[in-house]
Amino acid sequence: MLQFKKDSIFTRNNKDKSKVDESLPGGVLAVWGSPSSGKTTVAVKLAKYLAEHKKNVILVLCDMTAPMLPCICSSSSLECQKDSNRPFGSLGSILSATHVTDQIVKNNIITHKKMAYLTMIGMLKGENEYTYASYSRVQAEEFIASLRKIAPYVIIDCSSYIANDILSAVSIMECDSLLRLSNCDLKSISYLSSQLKLLYSDQWNSSKQYKVLSNVKPNHGVEHMAGALGSIDFRLPYSEEVEEQYLAGNLLADMNLKNSKEFRKEIEKIAEEVFGC
Repeated sequence: MLQFKKDSIFTRNNKDKSKVDESLPGGVLAVWGSPSSGKTTVAVKLAKYLAEHKKNVILVLCDMTAPMLPCICSSSSLECQKDSNRPFGSLGSILSATHVTDQIVKNNIITHKKMAYLTMIGMLKGENEYTYASYSRVQAEEFIASLRKIAPYVIIDCSSYIANDILSAVSIMECDSLLRLSNCDLKSISYLSSQLKLLYSDQWNSSKQYKVLSNVKPNHGVEHMAGALGSIDFRLPYSEEVEEQYLAGNLLADMNLKNSKEFRKEIEKIAEEVFGC
């Protein structure tokens, strides 16, 4: 797993923790990378793929500056849990609790009316990081521990700015697998190199980290990027249809056009490699 700078708030806690049985399917996947590299798109499409294959999956949207839930689907397609009196739940409500419990998480889970196996947690439209009380690493760790107990599959869409986002940072440390996304440009390389300096990597578990080139177009220098990043595990091609879905706030829609064929195949490959399904 990843470790942050020694003696920082993000340094891994070395106390004994119950380990996940790696022989079982499922687990926690963190999706992280450079800005505008398609983290949310990939996280949503993977969650949709699992749900369509009847896998209970929770999609967590970490961004508190620009809530991503409204960018995924319309509010009319969502509903709260049946045992909750609130119209919708919020990630902020969970993290602002003194201690995060399984019940608090369940009460703030949002379900999709047409996808029985998919649930989501994120900030709501109009909210930001100052809407709720501040939280610490403790709440973030308790949150992820609860997610493990509630659903066998958890996908966490992390923000790019891990130095200022406790939940994203802890998610990267506590996840079972990590997708690290990068666009095919020098800015992405520069960004990743600057962020990776925040990580204390003497115990880096490279077998759980997957490097993904995103938004790849035919004229991109993929081989140059592979050389700069060391290796590439997956290549997600640019899809005009997927971009239109993102701009329309409809990422849970099906991908039907021919230009999305290779994108769909790569999502399937990632799901098979990471989750074994």
